[in-house]
Amino acid sequence: MVLTFDPFRDFDRLLGSGSNAMPLDLYRSGDHFVLHCDLAGVDPGSVHVGVDNRVLTIRAERSPRPDEDLQWIRRERLTGTFERRITVGDGLNLDDISATWQDGVLTITIPVAEAAKPRSIPITLAGDRRVVESSVTAGA
Repeated sequence: MVLTFDPFRDFDRLLGSGSNAMPLDLYRSGDHFVLHCDLAGVDPGSVHVGVDNRVLTIRAERSPRPDEDLQWIRRERLTGTFERRITVGDGLNLDDISATWQDGVLTITIPVAEAAKPRSIPITLAGDRRVVESSVTAGA
């Protein structure tokens, strides 16, 4: 049986209850997770990213266009305040989360905690002080 580390195990369930106003992509790249949020038309100054008790919160506000002298034909872009809450599991370094903004996309990077990274465990022969050298690499 192979066990995989998934600190976002509830993400799919939570993503299903999310808002279309803030679509997300999430992937792992090496020793960190990357989350991209599309926030076109949002002032980056209205965006808040925080973490509390293993819950990552992303909040943003898209202001409406002034309706003066406009006759709307179709209006699909949602306005107002949007919020996403994502519960993250153990094994992430929540103290070193970073967030960047570029071209209407918020990118949040969450590093994997050192304790959760793959590593080799030395094997000592019982009754002996020698360490057995392994030819298999960690995580394989």
